[in-house]
Amino acid sequence: MVSVWTHILLLLQDNLFEWHFTVRGPLDSDFDGGIYHGRILFPPEYPMKPPNVVILTPNGRFELNKKICLSISGYHPETWLPSWSIRTALLALIGFMPTAGAGALGSLEYPVAERKKLAKKSLEWKCKECGACMRNALKPLTEDAKKSNEEAKALAAKLSFKVNSGRSGGVALSHSEPTPVLAQPVHQGCA
Repeated sequence: MVSVWTHILLLLQDNLFEWHFTVRGPLDSDFDGGIYHGRILFPPEYPMKPPNVVILTPNGRFELNKKICLSISGYHPETWLPSWSIRTALLALIGFMPTAGAGALGSLEYPVAERKKLAKKSLEWKCKECGACMRNALKPLTEDAKKSNEEAKALAAKLSFKVNSGRSGGVALSHSEPTPVLAQPVHQGCA
């Protein structure tokens, strides 16, 4: 299996416009220790138009099976830059997890204790569509994890959730991102 500490992408064989992803919850947050799975839905015009992001694993921060309203998602094409990669979107998602939802579509505000409980339970979650099991989806944490965690926080500070009123604090990033890591899921440890 090829993966990195922060995320893994899986291209579904029957649909080029839907990829599954797995991300590690941000360190030193309510989500620390959790592993979260979701879908990236690409429009045919990608990368000129942004993808949509859907979370599948219970987490207490985002609604399940609903498109999340982020300044980097399909809800707000006006703030999307084609130079942003899927890695950028996943790092932004990781960085946004510990922030307040501020009324954004698809956001939740569960209590800290419930989020921590869901983080522990996430390791037993298995995707019904692709079969990915969270317990073994990502490599163990390394020292590079802290660097990527800080990168996710910095990215979230530059980008913003879009609240229902339409305000945005999103800004453009000036660099290109590397190609995402593609991998096959590991099916060990989940029933």
